[in-house]
Amino acid sequence: MVNSELPLFADGININEKELLACQSIARALPEKRAKAKANLAGHRSSAIKGRGMEFAEVRHYQSGDDVRTIDWRVTARTGKAHTKLFVEERERPILILLDLSHSLYFGSSLLLQSVQAAHVATTLGWNAILHGDRLGAVIATEQEHIELKPRSRQQGILQLVSAIKKLHQQQLTSLAAQSTQTDHMLKACQRLRRLAKPGSLIWVVSDGTHFSPACLAMLSDLKRHCDMGAVLLTDPLREGTLNLPKHFQLPVKDGNHERIIDRHSYEHWLQSQQTIKLQFTDMMKKINVETRLINAGQRLNQQLGALR
Repeated sequence: MVNSELPLFADGININEKELLACQSIARALPEKRAKAKANLAGHRSSAIKGRGMEFAEVRHYQSGDDVRTIDWRVTARTGKAHTKLFVEERERPILILLDLSHSLYFGSSLLLQSVQAAHVATTLGWNAILHGDRLGAVIATEQEHIELKPRSRQQGILQLVSAIKKLHQQQLTSLAAQSTQTDHMLKACQRLRRLAKPGSLIWVVSDGTHFSPACLAMLSDLKRHCDMGAVLLTDPLREGTLNLPKHFQLPVKDGNHERIIDRHSYEHWLQSQQTIKLQFTDMMKKINVETRLINAGQRLNQQLGALR
């Protein structure tokens, strides 16, 4: 899969920290989108209004009408004059990414594995959140493991995401020959997400859509009532039927530890099943009024930024 069009530091199969950190430059090219908040603690920036909140701002002389509970007794004792603490009202918006790294994404016909492109998408969205001063968290799901990252601000938020993606992606690559038959791991991931998300959060779902069931729809619908949501569906030229193939061919493919040859007939049958998965996922998102954006693993992400707008 060596290709001169590969993103910086990437080989298309494995994931390293450098390529995920390089997604910051892609995030800077994304336009800033301001949406009406669904909760009074959601926003892109810290409020200029100083009052009781989570983040300490400064100490000043006590003034008539100040809440006596905010008096800084240490400074008061040291200076001999009453001082009070001021706080910055917390206005950072939690951004949560549900990243699907199921084995079905470890497939690629042209440039990247879909799992690698999914990692680039998730990291780019994460960088975008950090650049806007928001808090970043995630739920990363595989058949064997889920990693839950509570929203954190600044570099802590993005670095925990990069580290978790790198770890799980490598684990999935090494376990392709022993694929799990578990079918409800995305439902469990949605349940975790529902517990983690606070009202006013922005949630991104990044997946190939294969493992989303009607039970997942119920969880996402519940989240959508209190949060904003967007979906990114990963695909590939072979899954889209856009790869230039001869009329008659025999193509070797590998699924976990099973190797087989597909011809035109078996490919058309497989292609139909992939289009059904795509339609089912997009219809599911439509039911809860969520726009689905298509990202192809056959192109670099910076060539598809229009899909993320």
